[in-house]
Amino acid sequence: MFKKIPYNSILILLIIGVYGAGTLVVEEFKTGEGCPKLLHIPICIVVLICFIVPLTAHLLKKGNVLYFLFTGLAGSIALVASVMQFIGHAECPKTVSGTPMCYYSLLLFSSLMALKYYHLKYHQYH
Repeated sequence: MFKKIPYNSILILLIIGVYGAGTLVVEEFKTGEGCPKLLHIPICIVVLICFIVPLTAHLLKKGNVLYFLFTGLAGSIALVASVMQFIGHAECPKTVSGTPMCYYSLLLFSSLMALKYYHLKYHQYH
């Protein structure tokens, strides 16, 4: 039973991420104001892809390189956005309570990488 906790935790976090990023993408398509853009590309679409690819890899139980590549890319985006938000050089979309979503993205992607690393190491020895 214990060995399923990391797997299921990763799955739950990925589903939360797909939902959150998906909500921003829908808003972006409706209004054009859902998320910041980089080179005219809405970042929320990139982040959504960075949740979907790891979710697929995780469910298929293969593609660990893709999992870490996409979570690492999105984690890097979230880190840069969080720092820029913190120092006042960017404006991340906010939750209803006013918390910048890039902070949550950074937490989610960091947790996803740590949990996957732990999950892989645990299964290597058990």
